[in-house]
Amino acid sequence: MPRRLLVLLLLLLPAWVGAQGISGTVRDSLTQQPLPFASVFVVNTTLGATTDEQGHYALPALPPGRYEVAAAFLGYRLRRQAVVVAAAPLTVNFALPPAAQALGEVVVRAHPALAADYQRFQELFLGASTFSRQCQVRNPAAAQVDYNPQTRQLTASTPTQPLVVDNPALGYQLTFYDLDFRASFADETVTVTTLSQVVFKELPGSAAQQRRWAANRLRAYQGSLLHFLRASYAGQLAEQGFELRRLQRLPNRRWAQADSALRALQATGKLVNQRDLPAETWRHLSEPHTISILYRPLLPLDSVRRVAADGGVQLRFRDLLAVTYAQERPDANYRLPGPGFSQIRPRYQESVLRLQPPLVAEIEPNGVLTQPLAVLTEGYWGFEKMGELLPLDYQPPSAAAQP
Repeated sequence: MPRRLLVLLLLLLPAWVGAQGISGTVRDSLTQQPLPFASVFVVNTTLGATTDEQGHYALPALPPGRYEVAAAFLGYRLRRQAVVVAAAPLTVNFALPPAAQALGEVVVRAHPALAADYQRFQELFLGASTFSRQCQVRNPAAAQVDYNPQTRQLTASTPTQPLVVDNPALGYQLTFYDLDFRASFADETVTVTTLSQVVFKELPGSAAQQRRWAANRLRAYQGSLLHFLRASYAGQLAEQGFELRRLQRLPNRRWAQADSALRALQATGKLVNQRDLPAETWRHLSEPHTISILYRPLLPLDSVRRVAADGGVQLRFRDLLAVTYAQERPDANYRLPGPGFSQIRPRYQESVLRLQPPLVAEIEPNGVLTQPLAVLTEGYWGFEKMGELLPLDYQPPSAAAQP
């Protein structure tokens, strides 16, 4: 049965508002010797630096705000620190412990990844959009992929080296440190969670390539979750092309009753065949487990957004939020999920946003979720993956950001 795809892409984002620097050293935690040529970067941005021979680094000037800074060096474990950049320059030192796995040592896995498992991971991780299909994993052996048939969960991690992905559609090379990928398969849904510290590097290109990348990056940004969150913070969802509607999902009682009848029959130990249950019961068993109710009236912004006394902005709503972005057509490869819809190309980008308990998500000025686990997305936002992933210091042309 076709499944809805639920996606949590957990990225910690900085806020861009001013300018100050971060500097420090990177050392071996055991010997305290400096580590030259280590990488230090602001997580999920293009901002980074390399240590000199004394292990010293200096990052470009950063606006005041909250950041996560990480240090990485081959043969050592990555370390990261949450920092708050204020008016004064900040010193952040790192002590990296050597990796438990000796460099070059052969890793023996109890259950080596099957080719089919890796292929499924790559499809769910990279995505199926026009941009995603151009992405290439440079070092596939870095991903340790396992599938557990008992829990129906596919996992991938990077225990010895980061995973490197080239995205020639947007002109970035992405390096994923400490990748924690999980895909859980249920009867009607696949829930995908990707947790990683990502660093973006601009690919070299001609003037013509730079123009194409700029256009593609804007296309990736428009209508994206990042665009939505920034517009939410600014209170400009309608002005920037987003429509909000209430969506409810209720249990399908007919399916529940049919499932109960089947389970009761199975509990007797009898081998169940087609004649043991009425035809109507079998029909109900093929129905979705839930029924979706979409309310057509548009929701006003203040029904889902709250501004606290201190100026903080939050999303607050019950049920689900159906989000339509009509100013850009969906990718040519996108199809609606569900029986009978696989050949239908929707006219608009339609996504679903779900708040996790306690049903509140705080947004930073640049579109950062203070708690990335606070939301879960479906629909078009679930379809967009690595092909559309932008660094968090990306800013669209001002005219394009406000249609």
